[in-house]
Parts: sequence; structure tokens; C-alpha cells
Amino acid sequence: MSGASGAVTERERRVNTWSGTWVAERLGVELAGDERLRGMLGLALRRNPKRAHLLVSNVLGKHVPQTPSVVYGHGVELGRRVRELLGDTAAGRAVVLGYAETATGLGHSVADGLGAAPYLHSTRRPVPGVATAGGFEESHSHATSHLLLPEDPSLLAGDGPLVLVDDEFSTGNTVLNTVRDLHARYPRQRYVVVALVDMRSPADAGRLEEFAREIGARIDLVTTASGTVRLPEGVLEKGQALVARFEGATSSGERGSARLAPTGPQSPSDRITRVDLRWPARLPDGGRHGFTPSHRTRLEAALPAMADRIATALPETAHRVLVLGFEELMYAPLRLAAELERTTTADVRFSTTTRSPVLAVDDPGYAIRTRLAFPAHDDPADGPGERYAYNVAGAGFDAVVAVVDSAADTPALHAPGGLLARLAEHTPHVLLAVVPSYVPSVAQDAPERPATMLPEPLRGPAFSSYAPEEVGWLLQDLSDVTLEAPTEEREEAIQSGGAHYAESLPVEYQPSEQYQRLFHNALDASAARLAHAVGVVTETVLAERSPRPVLVSLARAGTPVGILMRRWAQHRHGLDLPHYAVSIVRGRGIDANALRWLAAHHDPRDIVFVDGWTGKGAITRELAQAVEAFEKAEGVTGFDPEIAVLADPGSCVRTYGTREDYLIPSACLNSTVSGLISRTVLRADLVGPDDYHGAKYYRELAGADLSVAFLDAVSARFEEVTEAACAEAKDLLAADRTPTWEGWAAVERISEEYGIHDVNLVKPGVGETTRVLLRRVPWKVLARAGAGADLDHVRLLAEQRGVPVEEVPGLPYTCVGLIHPRYTRGATGADGTAVTR
Repeated sequence: MSGASGAVTERERRVNTWSGTWVAERLGVELAGDERLRGMLGLALRRNPKRAHLLVSNVLGKHVPQTPSVVYGHGVELGRRVRELLGDTAAGRAVVLGYAETATGLGHSVADGLGAAPYLHSTRRPVPGVATAGGFEESHSHATSHLLLPEDPSLLAGDGPLVLVDDEFSTGNTVLNTVRDLHARYPRQRYVVVALVDMRSPADAGRLEEFAREIGARIDLVTTASGTVRLPEGVLEKGQALVARFEGATSSGERGSARLAPTGPQSPSDRITRVDLRWPARLPDGGRHGFTPSHRTRLEAALPAMADRIATALPETAHRVLVLGFEELMYAPLRLAAELERTTTADVRFSTTTRSPVLAVDDPGYAIRTRLAFPAHDDPADGPGERYAYNVAGAGFDAVVAVVDSAADTPALHAPGGLLARLAEHTPHVLLAVVPSYVPSVAQDAPERPATMLPEPLRGPAFSSYAPEEVGWLLQDLSDVTLEAPTEEREEAIQSGGAHYAESLPVEYQPSEQYQRLFHNALDASAARLAHAVGVVTETVLAERSPRPVLVSLARAGTPVGILMRRWAQHRHGLDLPHYAVSIVRGRGIDANALRWLAAHHDPRDIVFVDGWTGKGAITRELAQAVEAFEKAEGVTGFDPEIAVLADPGSCVRTYGTREDYLIPSACLNSTVSGLISRTVLRADLVGPDDYHGAKYYRELAGADLSVAFLDAVSARFEEVTEAACAEAKDLLAADRTPTWEGWAAVERISEEYGIHDVNLVKPGVGETTRVLLRRVPWKVLARAGAGADLDHVRLLAEQRGVPVEEVPGLPYTCVGLIHPRYTRGATGADGTAVTR
């Protein structure tokens, strides 16, 4: 209260209002916990389709400028508590792992408090020449892929405790994903999870103990405060509506401060001063590639002089100073800020820029009062986009010291509208201090990082009708290009050598009502059989290929199978497996740029290629040759070229769900059962050397789309087939599954018997025969005598196209489709009739 009237001043209201009130009142979100929780956390809303609210830490130094001693002190204190928990002996053998981007500085500080433990943090910045020691997904995040890139490969290989540090422990999914991945590579007996706040629900709290029992290790938890967030029903939709409403209220994307008008003749760029820190040579800028006790000793010795250079460059009028770090670069700016705080009389605060898009609302009961948006300026791996600095505008800073690494000291940083210019609009003095980006010795001879990095995978609903978490397409979108050609015209060009089949697309087949009924009948009849095969192949992959595989389906027939395998892993094991789709083209190999992206973001040893079925095994051989050529050219090793398939009637692979040749309903249709994506395109005028292969998204076919319905029908049968599928997988793992290549031999025999003399025109199996009838110019269909309902759709398609179906006794496949050889010079039919043009 202030004054006789008891009126509350605006300053008192701002100081005494909890910074989560605004969200709590509008969304009904409740923050419950111990007495320290509200002092540590506020609430905001973010532009994220997976989680509406954001817990905003007041002590982390990310979104809220805070005194550096408070930020550093919280981390160091947590580290000291971990040391007490472990004891001096075990603590001396511990390794600390922090999470990018938010907890990189916190993890460093915990390592300091633990007693100079080696430190590594995950990163979203791939570095050519540095092998990936692991990777994992952060499912709720706006940028999910984490890489572990230690300079010393043995850093994580010891058996001492592993201390994992994050800013908040909300569901436990990220930690479980990390431990699962690392425990499979570097098993150990003890893990300690460290966070500023433990916000798990009661349901999530028991998962950590259960998981520890599962892997046979001890997992402890050390936090500063704990509580829960109670979310009412529909909070995600309400939060998104609020964000849309308030984002639309302003065009500038910032609130709470007017732009600072330049003083006199100066422009914003005139108020920017570069400070030479004289950073010690070969001292890492942080823990991206590992930070050892000796590195820490060198930094401690150099800090006073570097901070003094900043202090000398600050004007005497700078009484309130912000040291602003850069995304993952948190520790070095934090320590510089702490040294300034210790040695000057200025009110020093610390925060960092971020990738995270958060709504800004100028209200004392809201945690993010203002937002500065600016273009990314470090040539990020996920392509161009916006970055943000929160609670900087309007905070009354006399000077801002922007600390970036040299990879981020680009023209975009200095451009109009870039970070420095945006800061100069809100403070009279901007200092720029650049820390050299550390390049590990193993990467010294690696080729320079390309000027334009490969883009992130395309995802639904912008590209494909699949949910974004189901698959990422390592393709470029050619939806606006006319690529379709009449079937006869395409076939003539392909067989005459005038064009490759991947340079154009067939006109999408529009199924009749009768054909659609056949699809639904086939799906009803085979869903359980398909679910069983999905279970068998997934269990085989998990047991034999990788405990946490990265599924890479061959677009597009492999993509529904990859999604089903991912769903099985979730259903049976609670795994959230990464899944991507890539292009492979017969005669031209796999998309090398897609492999480059995968190698940069995941351990190649974890990659498992997935396809729908094998025919004669041409793609199996193509993949093996392409991977071998890629590894020789790029110097990358670890990719296993063997494909995991749902059905292997050709006996071409070791990892399969079945070797029966039966109808897989997804083979009955084209894009309308494949996320509305076309087959892939590779044409020189559309796909350059630095581009992914292309494909189209047929949005106009949404009314006929059965992609998700197919997946859901099969997934619904998982529970009933789990026991049988797991038993069969166990039997297969103990059996001899050596490929016999029977399919290839049968195709060669058929090619000669029917006078075709070209194995590329012989398409064995139900799936390949269906493709012939839908996309090519079919000549005839060979059907195994007595084949039943599996061929109903084949018979209908053959009838519609006037193609004879010839029953053949003893055929090794249920059916074989023969492409018309009329364009192949010198070919003759089975009756000896010439079929040349």
C-alpha cells in the first residue's frame, strides 16, 4: 500500500504481480508446487502446435534478463548437490551432458559445481568431419533433433556416472530418449538427472523408476524446486486461439517499448562498437565438442582481462548493462557477464537469443513483455528463419553487449533488420564481442560447411496428409510443376532411351467405385495379417539392427510401412522413433543430399532403410551400390544398405515381416494411400546438385485420401497380434534368413521364356503387378494357378485395361506383371511375333 488513500502504485503492481497471472486467468492453467516455484517460473504462450504454454524461468538467463551471479549460482549449487549425492570418488569419474539450446549454460555451471567434470552439450549445428556419438529427439520442441559431437569419442564411453542437465523436467520423455540411446551404446550403472524444476505429473513421475528397472541402472533426480502444471481440457486449442488473436494485434512483433530514435545525425549502425576479446587460441567456446577441466582452467585465467576489455569499451554513462548471449552460446557470455558484475559498479544482467517463438504481451502478469525478432544469422542447418530476444526492448538498458561465435558473425548479423540493428533501436550503445567458433582437430581437414545448408525435412500438413511427427520428407516440393504425361507417351520415351522413368509422372489413377470397394474389402480382410508382419519386422529391427533405429523409408511405397513400424515401436516399447522418407531411383541411386542430411543429424549406424516389399530385388541391389559409392565419395561410414521390408517374396533381404506374396492394400492405390505424395522425380532442370529429389503433393485429391485410414486400420489390430508377432520374430532371429534371390532367378527365366530379354520389364509380385497396371503399359499378367482373393483387384484392373491374365502353374509369385515390350528393339513375344517399333 502507498499513500493515505491506500492506492497501489504502478511500480508496486509490476513488482508484486506474478508473471504467470495473465496466462493462468485466461487459460485456467494452474502452477502448483513448493514455495520457491512462483519465484522461479512465469508463464507465457508460444507458437507451437504441440504445447500451448511455456514455463519461463526467471533464473536461467534465456528469456528473462537476470543478474549473472543468480544464473550461475543456481547451476553451481545444483552441481554441489550432485557431488554430495555421488560422493567424491564417483563425482570424480562423472561426465555432465547438457541439452541444447536452453540448458547449455546451466549444464556448464553444474559441471563447475560438481568439481570440474568433463562437459558436453547436445547441439543442433552439424559440423562436417565430426562423427556423431549419438542423437535423440525432443518431441515437444519447436526444433527437435539433437546431435552429440564430442571431439574425443571416448568422452561418453567411461563407466562413471552420467549427469544429464535440463532446465525443466516436464514429462521425462527427452531424458528417457537420451538415456535409452546412450545406454545402448555406452552402458553404465548410474545416471543423475538435474533440472531447475521438476514439473512432472504423478503419471509421469513413476516412469523414471520403471525405466531404471528396465535397463538395470540407478537414476537419481536433483532439482531446485518441484511442482505440477494443471492443464484444463482444450488448453492447446484455447492457447493457439489466444496467440492468433494477440499476434494479429500488432505488425511489429514487439510490445512494451517504442523504438529509440537515433540521437542527432547518428544511425543505429553508428552506435555499434566491436570489442576484441583476445580469446585464447584453441580454447573451445563451449561444450559443443566437449569442455574439459583444463579448458576450464584456461578460461578462468583469461576471464578478468576479457571482461576488462568490455568494461573499457562501455561508456561511463552505462549504468544498466545487458550481456546478450547467442542461442547455444550461453556459458562464455554468462561468465563474462559475471566477471563484469564482480568488477564494475554497473547493474549487469544476462540473457540470450533463442529460436523459440513466444507471444509477447505487455502486462506485468505475463513473463514475456517484449520481443525483438530478427533473421537467423549463423547459416543454420534448418535454413533461414526468425530468431528472438525477449524482454530486452523497454528494459532500460544503457548498453547491450552482444556475444556471438564467429560462425554467427555474418553479413546478416550486421544488416538492416539484423540483430545488431534491432538492438540499436532500443539502446544507445551496442558492443559486439565475437568468440572464435571452435573447430575440433578431427574436422580441420573437412570440407567447409556449404554456404547454403540442406533444408529440414518437409512435413504435413504443408507437405503430405500425414501428421508432422509421422514422417519427415527429405524431398523438395514440385507441386507447382506440371510433370504428368500420358502413359503411352511415357512408356515410349522410357523404353526408347529418350527419357528416364523418374523424369516424369504418370497421370494419377482415379479408382472406380467398384475398385474402391475392392480396396476396402482387401483392407478388412488383411489388416490383422499386415499388423502381424509389421510387428515381426519391427521387433527384428529393434533386436538385431539398433535398439533405437532411425527409420528411413524409400519413398513412396516404403513410407506407409515406415509409419506403421514407428507406430508399433510406440505401441509395444514406448519408443518415439525418428522417421524420414528419401528418394531412390533405379539406375541413378539414392538421393546423396538426403544421405548427407541424415549423416549430419544422426549416427549412420542407426539408420534402417525401409521399403514395402521386394520384387526381384533391383532396389535392394541399387541401394547397396549407391551407399557404397556415397561412403567412398564422402568419407562417411556406418550406413547398412540392407532394407527392412514388410514382405520379401523375392527372398532378397534378411529383415522382413513375411516372405509370402500377398496383397498389401497400400499397393492398390497411388498417392491416395501414400499421404497424397507422388512418386519421386529426378530431372536435371528441376533437381540441381545441391537439391533433394522432388515430388508433388496432390492437395486436390484430399477428398479421396485413404492414407491415414489405412494406417489406422492396421494399427488398430496391433494389440491382438502382439504375442504372435513377437514369438515369430524371436523364431526368425534364431533362423537362417540368408537371401536366396529366388525372385531374381525367376524373373530372368520369365524374361527369356516370354521373349522380352529385359528384366526391367518383368515386375514380380502382387505389389509390382499392381504398379504395372496403374502406371505403365501392361502386356499381360501371369497369375499362379488357383490364386484367390489377393488378385481380385488385379483382375479388375486388367479387365479395365484390356490386359489378358494368364494362369501359370508353379509360378513362384502369386502374380507377375509384364510391361509391353513394343518399344524395345529386337524383342519378340512368346509366339515369335516381332514387337519392335
